[in-house]
Amino acid sequence: MIKILVVDDEEPLRRLLNKELTRKGFSVEVAPDGKTALSLAKQNSYDVVLLDIMMPGVDGISVMKKLKTDPSAPAIIVLTGKATVETAVEAMKYGAYDYLTKPYKLDELVIIINRAYDFGRLSIKTQLLEQELVRKETPFRFISSSRQMKEIHDLIQKIAPTDSPVFIQGESGTGKELVANTIWHYSRRNAVPIIALNCATFSENLIESEVFGHEKGAFTNAYETKHGIVEVADKGTLFLDEIAEMPIGLQAKLLRFLDTGEFRRVGGNKIMNVDVRVIAATNKDLRELIRQGTFREDLYYRLNVINILIPPLRERAEEVEELAVFFARKYSQKLSKTVRGFTPEALEALGRYAWPGNVRELENVIERAVILSDSETIAGKDLSIPVAHTAGDKAAAGSLEEMERDYILRVLREFNGNQSKTSQVLGIDRKTLYLKLRKYGLSDYVKK
Repeated sequence: MIKILVVDDEEPLRRLLNKELTRKGFSVEVAPDGKTALSLAKQNSYDVVLLDIMMPGVDGISVMKKLKTDPSAPAIIVLTGKATVETAVEAMKYGAYDYLTKPYKLDELVIIINRAYDFGRLSIKTQLLEQELVRKETPFRFISSSRQMKEIHDLIQKIAPTDSPVFIQGESGTGKELVANTIWHYSRRNAVPIIALNCATFSENLIESEVFGHEKGAFTNAYETKHGIVEVADKGTLFLDEIAEMPIGLQAKLLRFLDTGEFRRVGGNKIMNVDVRVIAATNKDLRELIRQGTFREDLYYRLNVINILIPPLRERAEEVEELAVFFARKYSQKLSKTVRGFTPEALEALGRYAWPGNVRELENVIERAVILSDSETIAGKDLSIPVAHTAGDKAAAGSLEEMERDYILRVLREFNGNQSKTSQVLGIDRKTLYLKLRKYGLSDYVKK
């Protein structure tokens, strides 16, 4: 039965909606104002909220802002007799599912309630399907021209059918997520989508709730029970990227989960159990973090049952051409162009460059080249590659730190100093980017 909360300061309307919606088979509760509505939402679970905008005290927009701070908030249908374009836009801006003006037909409202309920129930499945569509958009291919990547591919085929944890290490942009996806692809769990979580994208206060979920009322604004990703990934595979960024306190709970499959939601007492295979990845040296006291040694050994170390692209230069051709075809198809190959000059430039940003940088360069190319062949002029820092010129290349500094600076300039976009392209979190900017003296450039 769909549970509805009606929030309206007009008593006759509350009484009417309570009676008619109950008669239609819904479970209905009512609130005369925003403050009461928020109180009820903390105590009870609702599937749909019918919310008036214009109310004394806490108005409808304020209620919506509060409710929508919880990812598990119910679907909201805004009802008002004083509709304006501004209030409609504002309501949709803060997450209203739909917007109806008074008077409205009861049958129309019932249809929208059912749609809103279905929308809420399918939200998690929709997120999973979106992940799957992204994966299916790019043809599955594990390029392994080099000896190192052939060995990794052979190892993946051996370990994929097992349920053992896998720990993937490698510099940013080397393809850690591709390796995780390949393990999932060959596993016995591939009927269930692989669920990925970047540990660096959540604050210390939110990440535990994201991983293990929370109960209603577990903290401020926890108006609904939230299922964590370990529940969503049940019977499947969980990929924890940037595992080094996981708070030390949560690491102990993750260790217990890996050992037993058991966990508690935040604010809950019930012990829950799921069957999940965990793959973790990082671009950092966990042994150094263990020495610094920011990563648990016992968790490291629990994750490190099977270790895969991905070499940087500069150590497998023979793959550059094959990868470049693959990306050229990918973006040619995506951008509806007819790029078929590279000039000898372009291939030479690609082969000489040291690729401090690894495969991710190569993909970005090829995507840009496909966009800029006016012919079926990518030329050297289409490639955004610095003249210095080529793999075959040690004097020009200098140290790896110099290469990294120049790459970060180039990406910063590409995005006019935008740190969010820069960190996404680099494949690192904002905190790591900030530390690198300070290390390389680039913070002043960003402030300009």
